[in-house]
Amino acid sequence: MPLNHLPPDARPREKLLARGPQALADAELLALLLRTGIQGLPVLLLAQQLLDNFGGFSGLLHAGAGDLARVKGLGPAKRAEIAAVLEIARRSLLQELAQRPVFDAPEAVRQYLRLKLAPLGHEVFAVLFLDAQHRLIAMEEMFRGSLTQTSVYPREVVKRGLDLGAAAVILAHNHPSGVAEPSRADELMTQGLSSALALVDMRVLDHFVVGSADVISMAERGLL
Repeated sequence: MPLNHLPPDARPREKLLARGPQALADAELLALLLRTGIQGLPVLLLAQQLLDNFGGFSGLLHAGAGDLARVKGLGPAKRAEIAAVLEIARRSLLQELAQRPVFDAPEAVRQYLRLKLAPLGHEVFAVLFLDAQHRLIAMEEMFRGSLTQTSVYPREVVKRGLDLGAAAVILAHNHPSGVAEPSRADELMTQGLSSALALVDMRVLDHFVVGSADVISMAERGLL
């Protein structure tokens, strides 16, 4: 049934305006974003199907462009809307991280890294450059491809940190396989970068490994 055929008090938009967004089920919230269904599949059912296929909002927001493109009936406009919501979430978390010391918001760091790195189909090594109060100056993707301790160049990280006036860094990279467990190569890479950055009084506060469902802190594992 199209949304405009529902009784007024059952329509997601009217329900949201009358009772607030918390009154809506997940499928109703997504249906508001999608607005229309496809032939033979009303928008509420399409929304529920998307949530079921991707494992809820978390999985949907971490889906890559290729994953969304394979969903029957999810055309460019709807994919663009979902991508826009994802980018809004990223920018909101980034703004939060820039306004206070990153370790005042450890969960925001994890969520931001998941949103940024988990959907990627290739390995990316990123650095969060921090000031002396451990507030975010910038997050930059430094290297990509098949990452090893020999393909991540400490001098490039040191140079960029000096350019930005950073006092500390947080390292992060993703595992496209989906498994966030740090490898021995990750440990060696971290040790090499820590040693190089220590020469210019820049501390490595943590190294996060991002998988499809989890973000592992190497500091919490005692690997720094």
